[in-house]
Amino acid sequence: MTYQTIVSADVVFQNLNNPNWVILDCRDSLTDADYGHRSYLEAHIPNASYCFLFDDFSSAITPATGRHPLPDMEKLTAKLGDWGIDENTQVVVYDDMGGAIAARMWWQIRTLGHKNVALLDGGLKYWQAQDLPMTTEIKQPEKKAFIGNFDATQLIEVDTVLENIEAKNFGLLDARAAPRYLGEKEPFDPVAGHVPNAINRDFMDNLNEDGLFKSADTLKKEFEVILKDCPNQQIVHMCGSGVTANHNMLAMEIAGLSGSKLFLGSWSQWVTDPSRPVATS
Repeated sequence: MTYQTIVSADVVFQNLNNPNWVILDCRDSLTDADYGHRSYLEAHIPNASYCFLFDDFSSAITPATGRHPLPDMEKLTAKLGDWGIDENTQVVVYDDMGGAIAARMWWQIRTLGHKNVALLDGGLKYWQAQDLPMTTEIKQPEKKAFIGNFDATQLIEVDTVLENIEAKNFGLLDARAAPRYLGEKEPFDPVAGHVPNAINRDFMDNLNEDGLFKSADTLKKEFEVILKDCPNQQIVHMCGSGVTANHNMLAMEIAGLSGSKLFLGSWSQWVTDPSRPVATS
């Protein structure tokens, strides 16, 4: 059996020593670049390798990009092979932020054509709450050949988003918390607010109080209220920098609403040009 959206802690525990499973620790912090690796060294799920958002899954910022541009794809595919991933591997990604960071890795691996990648439901916090094993041991994975072909059709560019304000060819879903969307505060970017016509869906609304994803039926009903008559294939996700937007995409996939796309540059790219309009209501 393969997993392409989420996978339970029990199933991951049962497959800790499965040679065809690879676990990636994706912990990170937007305010502390060393947090993730430091936490990994302190303790992690057995056999997990550490992957770094700011290096492995993004590249250097330029004046025209958002805060987390795409990585060099050749470098990333080589890294995935170094982690022991090939076409037969079940990949599991996790973090300790409800999937906020790991969802970006889930999306990125999928865009390279590898569909058997799933996010650990509940993340590390739920894993630890179930008293499942942690370790400080770092195992070197057996290197494999990962062959990936990046699917650029999964991305929507900033100029297309700008044109869509008038054209209304797709719906734009903003995953940031409401105060940022409304322009009441902005901790990371120089301008507060949102793209005109964008609809707010805080990615944390995808989770129950225990940190697990809501059921597929519940998510489907909630997204259908938001989407109204807009086909799910005409939904584009955004957030602050193209990271938590993937959480809403994952939730839609769980709900059976496949085919949405990503505005990778998101708000941090949108505000690099002061001529682009900003809404705050």
